Amino acid sequence: MLEAKKLVKYYTMKEKSGWFARKKQQIKAVNGLDLTIKRGEIVGLLGVNGAGKTTTIKMLSTLLAPTSGTLSIDGIDALQQPEAIKRRINMIAGGERMLYWRLSARENLMYFGRLYGLRGSALKNQCDELIKKVGLAESADRPVERYSKGMKQRLQIARGLINDPDYLFLDEPTLGLDAPVARQLRGMVKDLAKKKNKGILLTSHYLEEVEELCDHVYIIEKGHLLLHDTPTRIIQTIVKDRILLVVMDRLTQEDWTWLRQELDNRGIHTQKNETDEGTQLDMTAPFDLTAQFIALTHQRNFHLLRLESKKPNLEDAIIRLAEERELL
Repeated sequence: MLEAKKLVKYYTMKEKSGWFARKKQQIKAVNGLDLTIKRGEIVGLLGVNGAGKTTTIKMLSTLLAPTSGTLSIDGIDALQQPEAIKRRINMIAGGERMLYWRLSARENLMYFGRLYGLRGSALKNQCDELIKKVGLAESADRPVERYSKGMKQRLQIARGLINDPDYLFLDEPTLGLDAPVARQLRGMVKDLAKKKNKGILLTSHYLEEVEELCDHVYIIEKGHLLLHDTPTRIIQTIVKDRILLVVMDRLTQEDWTWLRQELDNRGIHTQKNETDEGTQLDMTAPFDLTAQFIALTHQRNFHLLRLESKKPNLEDAIIRLAEERELL
């Protein structure tokens, strides 16, 4: 298990306070963060830009020493034995970083494998297995600069697995990828956690991806932990409203006045739009309003064309949380 307790990281920055004078200012990037990742578990780390996500990942991956706090992986103190920790972890970043474009996929993996101490047949076999796993066997000896974005990202995953790490840090792994490729990579991430028993930390701005993959989510703001729970419970805690979308035959002014009054009396907030299809109503209430609305339509014989009950998702919860804390 990876366990971070009361992680703190302060930066000291110098700012001009006159023509020649500079004053020091202390920036709290991470302030007392507790975080746990178990083997076989996918954990999400969310927050607006500047929340401290990148600094946190750098500390967990031993690229940055914390100002204070403790970090251990499977009982090994990361601050006292960083080399032992590095053999158990790896990082996969989104975009097209962390690869050498003029080298082939095989040459990239051979190079990174040697950095982790792999040699001889063990290194060759690991490279061959990973190239096959990520579907690059036919282009393994082609320079990476000739790869598509999806191929580069698949190679990123192979590079991140070259040392067979117990824990993986994924920083925007599907950034900029087409939907089919992104879906394929999400499937690989699931398999790594559930079939290969690897602990995974995921940061992503694609909240549908986080909701699909993550067992637990940490939401941080300015280095502080705001909320930690499962995606489902976070949604239930933050978003109380139920949403109903309805399209019906175009309403007369008299019918709309009557319906709006009935909905207001029941505490149902409604937005009305006239579309080519008919009258569209977007309704929200802190309860399931479907049955009540259908009963009202029967009273006036309204003709429904479409009715859709929408469950709130993680994106709705994050937006609501940001609005409440005036982060947007």
